[in-house]
Amino acid sequence: MKGITKRFPGVLALTDIGFDLRSGEVHVLLGENGAGKSTLIKILSGAYKNDEGKIFFDDVETTIHGTHHAMDLGIATCYQEFNLIPYLSVAENIFLGRFPKVKIPINMINKKKLYKDAQDIMDSIGIKLDVRSMVGSLSVAQQQMVEIGKALSMHAKIYILDEPTAVLTNKELDELFRVIRQLRSSGAGIIYISHRLEELPVIGDRVTVLRDGQKIATSDIKGISVDRLIEMMVGRPLKEAFPRVDVKIGKELLRVEGFTRDKCFYDINLNVKEGEIVGLAGLVGSKRTEVTRAIFGADPISKGKLYIDSKEIRIKSPRHGVRSGISYLPEDRKTHGLVLGMSVKDNISLASLKSSSIFNVIKDKHIEKKVNGYVEKLGIKTPSIHQRAKNLSGGNQQKVVIAKWLDTGCKVFLFDEPTRGIDVGAKAEVYSLMNQIIQAGAAIIMVSSELPEIINMCNRTYVMNSGRICAELSREEMTQEVILKYALVGSSEDNNEVVKEVN
Repeated sequence: MKGITKRFPGVLALTDIGFDLRSGEVHVLLGENGAGKSTLIKILSGAYKNDEGKIFFDDVETTIHGTHHAMDLGIATCYQEFNLIPYLSVAENIFLGRFPKVKIPINMINKKKLYKDAQDIMDSIGIKLDVRSMVGSLSVAQQQMVEIGKALSMHAKIYILDEPTAVLTNKELDELFRVIRQLRSSGAGIIYISHRLEELPVIGDRVTVLRDGQKIATSDIKGISVDRLIEMMVGRPLKEAFPRVDVKIGKELLRVEGFTRDKCFYDINLNVKEGEIVGLAGLVGSKRTEVTRAIFGADPISKGKLYIDSKEIRIKSPRHGVRSGISYLPEDRKTHGLVLGMSVKDNISLASLKSSSIFNVIKDKHIEKKVNGYVEKLGIKTPSIHQRAKNLSGGNQQKVVIAKWLDTGCKVFLFDEPTRGIDVGAKAEVYSLMNQIIQAGAAIIMVSSELPEIINMCNRTYVMNSGRICAELSREEMTQEVILKYALVGSSEDNNEVVKEVN
């Protein structure tokens, strides 16, 4: 790609970008949210057309006439935002538009081959998943693996993987890296986008950094430090990746006893106190998200008790959860955390309209003043509070969701993958907001698949395995190895010897 420039109304998204990909290499594309990475790969995948510049395949100039043409050229793309149909099965999503057919007696879908081929693909990436399952019933991490499987099914020359590991735990990450290495060995070229900088030396060969729509540098990954990569991305040195603060721990705000949802999670016992960040770690499928949703009232439980300020409360719905002082920042912010077509102002005020109304008449000026205060306090980068949420970067969208819950006055915040898909600079800002929350006397329960995040930000961590809490670890006890051992093995008496052996 030479001299690639792309304009949108009022925005110069890319300026004179040069980028090349070799056979048998993993070329990392790095940059903050809004740097131009997604625009560049959408041009290569045929979703956008470049305004200036040229694209060459095997030294032959080529014009890409849309996504189907890109696939015909051998380009497979796994986007950060999933392109799946929830009411179709895993197999149908993987081969959508490319179903194997039985020509005799009539042109029908060969379902036996469809399911077998799809199962072979999912097995090849180490995921135990029934390909007849509806995609809408899967967790976000499982949907991510289906997206990856869909890309692999195309047997392409070039694979574009946009944030493929944002919601994966270390076990799934290892499986994905194994597949990427196989693709590289077969001669495929892989464009790899990730904000998890610790991954890059493990899997990457070269790195290109974009900032504000311009190319900053291309370099071999070997020998380049993480600090240098961050400085190239944000244009300044980042003082501290995990700005943890020491806060005096106060009274217990929330306690869960014997929380059970049949066929999902069992006998969950946990608590969180004023000024604490408590982690919830485990592998994909360990039911961490399901536990937080049940605490919030989004899903029912079969039995168990929940206490707020030592008073037992039965939370029957999210509305009741909010009224009880609990908020929930979901794993998939775009689907469950925001109304993308609505403005920043409307999203922030959505959960607290009653407090901004008199006799059911909304006080619009009061809301505008309040929302402008949150935009300034949280550093939300937006041209206006009337800007639609869908036009913000991932980090700023996350801040809008946090502002929404701050406006309700909640005391317990449930954060599910709070830094998923956002860049290193935005992560540090989210961590700072978390510090502000606990310094104000609130508490956070955080689900995260990023173990450095758990270890560096949490006071304590509960580890889950197969729907059960198998360990509670203090800050001193938390290491990646210890968390993974419990997440993989559990902590029943039968497994204690296994844990010792692993140690």
